This record gives sequence, structure tokens and C-alpha cells, in this order.
Amino acid sequence: MKPEEIKIQAEHWYRDFLIASIKGDLFFPKEIRFGKVKSTGTLENFQEIRKEIQNLRSKSKEQLGYGYLIDFIKRKDQKIGEQLFPNRIYFENETDFLKFINKEKEYKAFKLTINQITNTIPLLQEWILLYPLKVIENLGKWTDLVKVCNFFIANPRPNLYIREIPLELHTKFIEENKAIIRSLLDFLIEEHNNKEESQFERRFCLKYDEPLIRLRILDEEIAEKYLSGLTDLSIPQTEFNILNIRCKRVFILENKTNFSNIFNFLSLPHMKNSIAIFGRGFGLGLLKDAKWLSNKQIIYWGDIDTQGFQILSQLRLHFPHTQSLMMDFETFNEFKQFTVTGIKTDINQLSNLTAEEFQLFKYVSNLNDKNRLEQERINQSFVLRKIENLLVL
Repeated sequence: MKPEEIKIQAEHWYRDFLIASIKGDLFFPKEIRFGKVKSTGTLENFQEIRKEIQNLRSKSKEQLGYGYLIDFIKRKDQKIGEQLFPNRIYFENETDFLKFINKEKEYKAFKLTINQITNTIPLLQEWILLYPLKVIENLGKWTDLVKVCNFFIANPRPNLYIREIPLELHTKFIEENKAIIRSLLDFLIEEHNNKEESQFERRFCLKYDEPLIRLRILDEEIAEKYLSGLTDLSIPQTEFNILNIRCKRVFILENKTNFSNIFNFLSLPHMKNSIAIFGRGFGLGLLKDAKWLSNKQIIYWGDIDTQGFQILSQLRLHFPHTQSLMMDFETFNEFKQFTVTGIKTDINQLSNLTAEEFQLFKYVSNLNDKNRLEQERINQSFVLRKIENLLVL
């Protein structure tokens, strides 16, 4: 056993020591586990063993005045005579232990800090027992951390931006300490949190920089009547959810890999009672809370590839009545010369496709190349004809 190995073992005890000290449990004396010298091996390795014992004693409390103690046992051998060998290595008390692992100042600060925390928020005693090292990792921050905790206890669903929270803190304190604050708030106000959300602001009911959903109003009469003539606008998700534009028909264009299909969105023709939504990679999951879409005719136009059909299937989870547009064999075959090689998928089944859509999905899934027809490869005259056919149905 070497002094360095003793230190590693002792450092591994530190967390348990902190917990015991909070609870008032007895922790010392604490013994070091080590392999004792066997009598069969003393003769051939005696010089090396004696050197290790000398090194062990040189770093012990016997020599340094602090640290581990060694109890020896006498063993007599016919060839090497009577010798002393370590029988027990242990820390006698807290002072010796802390000085040996160089944690005296840190532990003193820890004790002062937990008194500060529990005197202000007694509920955090249990949290500290679970995460004593988090207290140490954040020494020097607890005055402000306690302020944040108290604010959320009093205002568990604040609906403010982080920098609007009325606390005397530097403006980035919460932003820079989200990990520790999340741990604390998950413990303190668990019943108020959005547990399924991983983003800090959503989890703790704060405002945040929301993704924008871009719209085109394809009916000029709707634009003039309700939106001061605006026909192209981007709206934060929560405002989009309550928008409820008075239209009958909604086109949705989405593309996960590139956004060159913006021109398909911009060149959609004017149509009565119609609007268009451009995904620009936002993910169709953002639309799921827009309940006003449920009574609209929804037309989804995506690339003819495995991802396009996956997006269509996902959209139908929230809006089962969604129709697809130009995602059929006729379109694929008409523009087959413009197909490119896309990403293959291991998905074999999509439950929300029509029979024809599923056949086409399987067909492109099995192609090794030329398995993707992008929206922007389809000429405008074909697009207009297909939309016109849709409108008369």
C-alpha cells in the first residue's frame, strides 16, 4: 500500500463524510482497505517490502503530525528475524482526514454554506443530503441561488423572461447557472414544473425566444380584412396557437435538410380561403397545439423521399384528416429524371399513410440511389395544375 493509494481511497470517502457530518453520524475511526504482506512472500521480496513500509511511515501521522495512523504487528521469520508489518491503517478523526486530503478550508466553507441555505430554506436539507458535492461545486454562489429559489417558491409559474425576474442579480446569473438551478427547482417546486420539457425556460414556465412559424395569406381578402393587408408574416409559436385565421384551407410545406423549397412556398398561387405554412426546419411537432387547425382542410406537400413520408405520418398523428399533395407515383414518374440520391432509412412501417403513399414510401426506401424527388424539381405548371385539381374536388 502506497500513500498515494491511501489518498485516492480517502478522497472517495469525501461525499459520504459530508453526509455523515450533516446527519451527525459517527464516521471515524475509518479504516483503509489494503492487502497485507503474506509470510510466504517476505523473504524473496523483503528489501522491496521494507522500502514500501518506510515510505508508508514517512507520510503517516507519526511523521507528519496528521493523516493516517498505522498499527503494526510483529512477525518472526527464521531467515530475516523479527520484523514489524502494517496490520491496520486508519484515520483517527476528522481533522487528520481533512488535512490529509487538503479539504480543510473547503469543508469549513461547506458547513457555513449549508447553515446559510437551511436557515433560509429548511426544505433544502434533504436536497443537500442527496447532492452535497453540488453545494461545494457552487460555493460563493449560494446567496444568489437562494434568492432565485425563494422567487420561484413564491412565483412557481412566473411567465417572465429570465431577465425580467425582479431580483438583485447580475443579468446573466440565472442563464449561467441553469444546471444547479434546475436541480434545486426540480426538488422545491416539482408539482409546478413541466417535467416532460428539457429546455430550462419551458420546464419552469418562463418566456423564451420561441421559434417563428412563417405564414403566407393566399387570400387577399383575408389579408385586408384581418391583417392590414399583410400576406407574409412570421409568428411566435404560442401566438400562432391562438391565431385562428378564418380560412378553410391550409397548405403546409416542410423540409428537414435544406430550405430551397422556400420558392415553392413563395410561389403558391392566390386562393380563396387559403393560407400556407412554411416549416423551415421547425418540426411539425410545433403545430400540435394549434387546435384551430383541426377544422381546416390541411394539405401537406413534402419531398417524395423517406423523410417526406415520415413527416406526413407524424403530421397525421395530430391532424388525421391531412391530405398529401404531389406525393404520388404520377409525380415521381413525371419528374424521375430529376431525382437525386437521398438518405436511406431503417424504418419499414409508417402507420398513418394511405395505401398508395405507403407503396411509394416502400418503393423509394428500396432504391439505392435516385430515391428522392425534391419539391423544387417540379415545374410550376405541374404544381398549378395539381393544385387546381385539388380545389375542384
